[in-house]
Amino acid sequence: MSVQNRRLHLLMIIPILLSVTSSEAKPRRMQHMQTGAWGAPHIRLDVSQSSAAIEYDCARGTINGPLALDRRGRFSLTGTHIREHGGPIRDNESANSQPARYTGTIAGQTMNLTVTLADTNEVIGTFRLERGAPGRVFKCR
Repeated sequence: MSVQNRRLHLLMIIPILLSVTSSEAKPRRMQHMQTGAWGAPHIRLDVSQSSAAIEYDCARGTINGPLALDRRGRFSLTGTHIREHGGPIRDNESANSQPARYTGTIAGQTMNLTVTLADTNEVIGTFRLERGAPGRVFKCR
């Protein structure tokens, strides 16, 4: 290959290499979970700017912020899960709080959410919530 052909070849390849490296160097655009109520049978999630409160049958929890989603609408967040029981709560009773992982996806107005206890990997449940839906939770008796 002549020197002139090599230069021409390099001139053709350089823009391609630059476009590949510049697209890889772009930071991924993070989105945030929409605030407000998300609900379904047996679950209600109230999202604020920096955290979320979750309530489901015989349990409740919190999700720590920021409530960020990746470009595909996926999330993996940490928080707490608190088991509840029927009957009165005693004055000296401490909450049965455990660390939890809240994972899932959001597509449009629908959220798929899986709640897993962090210490034991026990899946508490998988839910399909709708934004603006009130949710219907049954308390323990």
